[in-house]
Amino acid sequence: MTLPRRTLGSTGVSVTCLGLGGEGVLRTFGYEAEAQAVIDAAFAGGIRYFESARAYSGSEAYLGRGLAGRRPEVFLTSKSHGRSRREAENHLAVTLRHLDTDYLDLWQVHDVRTAADLAALTAPGGALEAFRWAKERGYARFLGVTGHHDPGILRRALDLYEFDTVLLPVNPAEPADRSFLPLAQEARARGLGVIGMKVLARGLVEQLGVARIGDFVRYALSQPVDVVVIGADDVSQVEELLAAVRDFTPMPPEEQRRLEEAVRPFARGLMYYKP
Repeated sequence: MTLPRRTLGSTGVSVTCLGLGGEGVLRTFGYEAEAQAVIDAAFAGGIRYFESARAYSGSEAYLGRGLAGRRPEVFLTSKSHGRSRREAENHLAVTLRHLDTDYLDLWQVHDVRTAADLAALTAPGGALEAFRWAKERGYARFLGVTGHHDPGILRRALDLYEFDTVLLPVNPAEPADRSFLPLAQEARARGLGVIGMKVLARGLVEQLGVARIGDFVRYALSQPVDVVVIGADDVSQVEELLAAVRDFTPMPPEEQRRLEEAVRPFARGLMYYKP
């Protein structure tokens, strides 16, 4: 089965607009059968973008086993939270081994939060040296940066290096406080691939009863993003996400505003990822 595709910024690469994130059952240890079922359902449903991180428990190993024999067909991504060159290089070696691949399509600086992070990344012996080296040596086709803590810090991170992508929160709670959505627009204008996360606020939106899951996915895909990454606990959740994307039509601005107002009383809790 096929899913809608979008071009990832200025990379020229076409990716499915829904990616399987490394959260949910993938962010565990010891659930091999359940993780395999989720990966199989995602692939069978047309997802070709798979995301992980060195910090995501067994996610990389699950994907390495689950995507065996399918590597040429997928866009494979991971992240390092290392702030020194040595730590980031060590993370990359483990990541490549666990994912059973010679290279990543996208390697991302993970979770930039503070000015101290920015300083550490760019200092002599900082992690940005490892990222540049990885791209030069072909261990990573593209490089990105991620953040969900402070849009001002993430904006500053975009000036550290000519990144190919940025990963940031995209959901209707965002406009209520320190929104990342303007940064998504700015990043797109700069030619970066924009990847949306926190679309379902770690599943918290399901508890609100103000809209269907598909409405939150539709909202996210109506923002200036190329792909959204969402984790899943089981096959039924994968199928629900796939249905929302297959049926996607852009959400009109007035409908977006209604959804933003509906979640506003709960916005602070939904944005648990901000200080």
